[in-house]
Amino acid sequence: MEVSSLVTWGANWSWGLPLIVLNSVVHVLGLAFINKNVDSAMRGRMHRRHFIPLFAVAMSVTVLLVTVLHVIEAAVWATAYLLLAALPDPRAAMLYSLSALTTYGHASALLPDHWKMLGALEALNGVLLFGLTTAFLFAMIQGLVARKGQPPGMTECECRARTSASG
Repeated sequence: MEVSSLVTWGANWSWGLPLIVLNSVVHVLGLAFINKNVDSAMRGRMHRRHFIPLFAVAMSVTVLLVTVLHVIEAAVWATAYLLLAALPDPRAAMLYSLSALTTYGHASALLPDHWKMLGALEALNGVLLFGLTTAFLFAMIQGLVARKGQPPGMTECECRARTSASG
């Protein structure tokens, strides 16, 4: 392998790994913020009579907020592409970044050859972030369903204990 190829390879990893870590931290903090706020908003409101509409609203708001979180993370990668002059403008950088992060892969903008590994690392980051999001949404659904019929002021643990003791 040529020296210039090694330098380019190293630059891709030097930019890619910190961006993966940064976005992972942003993602976990964002999910914690979303969880805290949705949990607070739903506490004591999940009465059996209104459960389905409230559940639909809670999940819709959660999905919207998680989508915004993914857009912020794509913008972080897009900013890196602009700083590296790997893409010509913010629109192309964001389009490429969303395409790579979601592994869609059909953006009209392409990275120069010496930055293509960086695009692959963004796709890897996207797989990890969407995996975390999937686990989070699953846990959110379980938590909301466990609260079905929870009286106001009762914690989720108290509600589960009461349900398991009576069943």
